[in-house]
Amino acid sequence: MSRPFEILEHPADVGFLAYGSTLKELFSNSALAMFSLACDLENVGETGRRKIEASGEDVESLLYSWIAEVLAVSDAERLILRRAEVSFLDEGRVRGIVYGEPIDRARHKTGVAIKAVTLHQFAVESVDDGWRARVFLDL
Repeated sequence: MSRPFEILEHPADVGFLAYGSTLKELFSNSALAMFSLACDLENVGETGRRKIEASGEDVESLLYSWIAEVLAVSDAERLILRRAEVSFLDEGRVRGIVYGEPIDRARHKTGVAIKAVTLHQFAVESVDDGWRARVFLDL
């Protein structure tokens, strides 16, 4: 894959297309796309890490649950996240680690305030060179 994601404009929300040569890479890049919308990642360190687990009945509900859980951990712990590693992905379950640090308003240039992951046009599909996901986020 040449690029991990691209941002999609939407009248009320913001979205992204994420790509991956494998499903694990797709899940990691989907989290990365969301991180990049929340903050300029250049000044974000990786001093903290959190385990993330999610489940779903199919690949779409699993990706939705993964992104929603990453967002929930970030919000609850007031973290700016920079990177996600998916260590396990099987039918119905995903586990991984996200890396980042506590929000520092003096150092971090924040982007949009993400309220939630939406199901609006949500899709995961197999493409010629791997996988692609379309995700919109409520601001």
